[in-house]
Amino acid sequence: LFLILGLMVIVPILQRFAAIRLFIDIFLTAIFVSMVYTFSYKKVHVIAGVFLAIVMLASLWLQYLDPNKWILPIGMLAGVIFISMVIASIISLIHTSEEICREVIYAAILLYLLAALMWAFMYTFLELVDPASFNVDLNRSAGYLPVFQYYSFVTITTLGYGDITPITDVAKAFSVLEAVIGQLYLVVAVAWLVGMHVSSKSKP
Repeated sequence: LFLILGLMVIVPILQRFAAIRLFIDIFLTAIFVSMVYTFSYKKVHVIAGVFLAIVMLASLWLQYLDPNKWILPIGMLAGVIFISMVIASIISLIHTSEEICREVIYAAILLYLLAALMWAFMYTFLELVDPASFNVDLNRSAGYLPVFQYYSFVTITTLGYGDITPITDVAKAFSVLEAVIGQLYLVVAVAWLVGMHVSSKSKP
């Protein structure tokens, strides 16, 4: 949770003092390593998660050695699948909880932030495979991900500043889907948490 918040807040501040792309990759590496621990203890889940995390992280760090334009899209797609698996694992944790505790609240917050991060990876993938997907001026030195991380959080919260806009039908469809899912999640999550809290208070 704190690593994702750091990626959102600290990394842009550090942009004035150091190479932003390196800090982003360091934060993403720490985030992905920590996310591996959220999986269930089923061996197949752990193996699949570790494999996807390695593919994603390898695509990031190999860019410093060989900036191949096809390596990064594969990594972004692996990142989308990996984060989706983590989200499913957290949903299972929340669903099986019988009472509202600090961990459940943290998990609900983390789920929302992870969803936005997953969409950022998806938008980056779309722009890499089809550079005309969004109307945006991309800074290649910083990479695509910071731009689409910003766009993703603006979209999931339905702020819609309009400085970045989807152009292709696929980009528009994913943007709409993220906005709808983001709002539905807030309504469902809040209703569920309130219901659980009321239920726990009514128990003798």
